[in-house]
Amino acid sequence: QVQLVESGGGSVQAGGSLRLSCATSGYIDSWDCMGWFRQAPGKEREGVAGLYFGSGGTYYADSVKGRFTISQDSVKNTVYLQMNSLKPEDTAMYYCAAACRGWVLDPLYGYWGQGTQVIVSS
Repeated sequence: QVQLVESGGGSVQAGGSLRLSCATSGYIDSWDCMGWFRQAPGKEREGVAGLYFGSGGTYYADSVKGRFTISQDSVKNTVYLQMNSLKPEDTAMYYCAAACRGWVLDPLYGYWGQGTQVIVSS
């Protein structure tokens, strides 16, 4: 059984930092990518950062470039999202996802976590 468990969310003031973690377990066939997504109330889910394991390529939404960094620890089977210089508009539920079915920032994934809440106050 595949499980993705996010952690690290919380409340922070603008300009602060958080590091989200996504611990994975279980066997995923043809698993070559992971992504972080977020969804604010009343808005669509958007891709924030994505990672291709084979090439090591990383991709980011324009809104977070230079502030967020996606990385992996293959030993711990964990993917991280380091978020710096946080802004109030970064407030959302953040989800990790495994096994993309298309472009890494499109929400077409086989497996999803339950999400972790990030609140950034001004």
